[in-house]
Amino acid sequence: MLLLLLHPPSLIFFCFSSSSAPHLVFSIKVSTPAELHASVGDVVTLSCSFTSSSTPTSKMTVDWIYRPQTGGASETFFHFSSQAFPPTQGQFQGRIGWQGAPSRGVASISLSNATLNDNGTYTCSVRNPPDVHGSPTSKTLLTVTPKKSSIRFSDVSVLIVFILIPSGILTLILIGRMFCCGNRHSQSKAYRSTIEVTEGAEYEAVREKRATCYERCLMVNTFVFSQHINNSTTHV
Repeated sequence: MLLLLLHPPSLIFFCFSSSSAPHLVFSIKVSTPAELHASVGDVVTLSCSFTSSSTPTSKMTVDWIYRPQTGGASETFFHFSSQAFPPTQGQFQGRIGWQGAPSRGVASISLSNATLNDNGTYTCSVRNPPDVHGSPTSKTLLTVTPKKSSIRFSDVSVLIVFILIPSGILTLILIGRMFCCGNRHSQSKAYRSTIEVTEGAEYEAVREKRATCYERCLMVNTFVFSQHINNSTTHV
């Protein structure tokens, strides 16, 4: 209401009613990433930052709200007011950690051991009285996908690849070399001379040659086999 007073005549005074007095407007703005992607078992950081025209005080509160991807009612699963109040029941029990720092405008939380059931929309809501205007909430769509399978050798496959197969190959090599030694012995018998060498002397020479052949094959194969065993042990 405007009152016009003319006393004295040369002076004009304006008086405004309290309803027309100007108000100081406070505002707050909350920001989160539009989308987040994670794999099953990951630790996910649900980032949330805010700017406020008023310094955060003990009256400031933070709420995180979840709405399933399949639809349904929303639920507030985390609350902060001077201290963190993580969920004590439900699907988020024991998996939420407070990562916020109100003095720096951070209201983030972490979600550990992500599952496919965590897919959905997460809303960060910040209240910092006397800020009552602006954008006090922001949403993030979280998509959790199965972890890509990786090739892992089982104990049995490691045993087969690094021990049994090399052992089989070495056995075949050993048999082949023994066969070669046998052929050499047969050839030596085919070329013996009864005139130049007596039967006893020839027998001793052949036996010595055969023993030398077997010993050489055994030494070579023992060395090769020990090398393969060492390599196999190293791989395992």
